[in-house]
Amino acid sequence: MAAAKIMGILNVTPDSFSDGGHFNSTLSALAQAEKLIDAGADILDIGGESTRPFAIPVSANDELSRVIPAIEAIRSNSSIPISIDTTKAIVAQKALEAGATIINDISALHHDPEMIELARKTDVPIIIMHMQNSPENMQLDPSYRNVVEEIVTFFQERVSWLEENGINRNRVTIDPGIGFGKTYEHNLSILKNLDRFSELNLPVLLGHSRKRFLGELTGNEVTDRDFATAIVSALAVQHNIAIVRVHDVGSTKTAIDISEAIQNSN
Repeated sequence: MAAAKIMGILNVTPDSFSDGGHFNSTLSALAQAEKLIDAGADILDIGGESTRPFAIPVSANDELSRVIPAIEAIRSNSSIPISIDTTKAIVAQKALEAGATIINDISALHHDPEMIELARKTDVPIIIMHMQNSPENMQLDPSYRNVVEEIVTFFQERVSWLEENGINRNRVTIDPGIGFGKTYEHNLSILKNLDRFSELNLPVLLGHSRKRFLGELTGNEVTDRDFATAIVSALAVQHNIAIVRVHDVGSTKTAIDISEAIQNSN
């Protein structure tokens, strides 16, 4: 079993659901990045637009003003892989120029028609996520006949479309989109059936950190869900999850190290 990578979340936004406003200056973002790296992050994921339920979209200029200084500051201090969490091609392009090395598009390159052109011009890895509707309305009434099979079909179709448009599938990582147009029951079904996603022979990213369903399970408020996040991470890596995207890298790394040691023992 290949070791799972830990993606540390760095939201440089004033309104993220879990840590909005904490890291929206360059100095505070750099300090948090260093903390995540020291704790064992393999990748940093930087986003300048909140994607929490009912979030209001921001302009490309606002997004750029948040993410570019942070990326430049981190890159001047570290060679760690950096993913840019955006649906806008211009933001992804400027982020790559500033030192980002991965495009993480929650719209799976649906939102901005120019994103596929940018993807063609680069050779960076691309993360695509499943989401029903958009952040503004995704949690109004999520509905599926079979959530797992519909997500699998979505990825089959989307990856075929990417290949038809000149993107090698070896560049693609898939994210089933925990909490994005999903109910509590949908999220649990996804976690129960993680092996189904690995059958697509693509790396799978799991972004479950501090999500609402963990609050429903534990009764904990957002910032008290890191222990639950770490438990899910440890379970997930037993099912070929390649990347876990989390806020608290330290607790997740401990949980994964234990899980992988058990899995790899005789």
